[in-house]
Amino acid sequence: MTNQTIEHVLSNYLAVMANQQLSMCKIASMMEANDSENVNHLWEEHERLLKSFKLFYQEHSNLLRQDKVTNQINKKRTSFSYLDLKVKIAERMFQNCNFCEKACGVNRKFEKGKCAVADSRLSSEFIHVGEEPPLVPSHTIFFSGCNFNCVYCQNWDISQRPESGIILSEKDLAIIIEKRRNEGSRNVNFVGGDPTPNLLYILRTMRMVRNNIPVVWNSNMYLSIDAMRLLDGFADLYLTDFKYGNNDCAERLSGVPNYMEGVGRNHKMAWKAGEMIIRHLVLPNHVECCSKPIIKWISQNLGLEVILNIMGQYHPVYQAHEYEEISRLPLSSEVREVVKYARELGFNNLI
Repeated sequence: MTNQTIEHVLSNYLAVMANQQLSMCKIASMMEANDSENVNHLWEEHERLLKSFKLFYQEHSNLLRQDKVTNQINKKRTSFSYLDLKVKIAERMFQNCNFCEKACGVNRKFEKGKCAVADSRLSSEFIHVGEEPPLVPSHTIFFSGCNFNCVYCQNWDISQRPESGIILSEKDLAIIIEKRRNEGSRNVNFVGGDPTPNLLYILRTMRMVRNNIPVVWNSNMYLSIDAMRLLDGFADLYLTDFKYGNNDCAERLSGVPNYMEGVGRNHKMAWKAGEMIIRHLVLPNHVECCSKPIIKWISQNLGLEVILNIMGQYHPVYQAHEYEEISRLPLSSEVREVVKYARELGFNNLI
């Protein structure tokens, strides 16, 4: 992948990363919104601002070049902003949780949903140098818990133990994010497990961050439509994990129904909302049922400019040995076949 291609596909992210342009989060904090105690009115206001956000973003994203000092940008915050509106809506959603497609509907102040995530807990946070080249060094924040139950999860000790990790206030995490940015991080990268059950916590945290920094949403993309709408105008880059090419494999191996409908829809929404890198982990014996259908779907629905990271580092862990077809490493020939198929379809932005 050439530098020119990276700059074209990830132009906004790279500009924010280099502190030449304001992040979506910063712009959202400057956009004035109308407050209400009626949730329907809140959503109506959100939809109104969502339609005009891109124009507002284009008009204000270069303010950093003019003002130079981020503190001056922070003074431009309104009394109640588009970002405040997103937080307030997320607070309502938290009380009848539908952050992900499972839509448990529980009040997470008092009970746990299917993800079993109650309070947001951090498993770890550090400057990561093992991500994709445009991202590193990346301030990666790992949350405990996940809305998937993948039998082969490579991070099962984090994702399947939502009670592990530490509870940190939003203010304390905001301070850490600022510190890591000053130490040279190119972004703040929310992952897990999965960040989806922690959407409210993440929005609250970023509202307190003073530094200009791109937000990377590193996720399985099994979010609800409402959660995706809240991310629109907040996340600068979607680092997605596109696992399956059909619903049967998704339900059998990860315990999630209607996978393609939800994850496919969310990839379309994310592609319109921000910039994207798609990861696909090649599973043994799943080239024909998953890998090729995913790549074909991307070519037909998102186009050929998308950056794809076709990963061959799968290894059977957790409960994978109980499932014969994924109880071994992928063959190098399987990974080569997936890469070859992507190139034949016309993808050039392969990692």
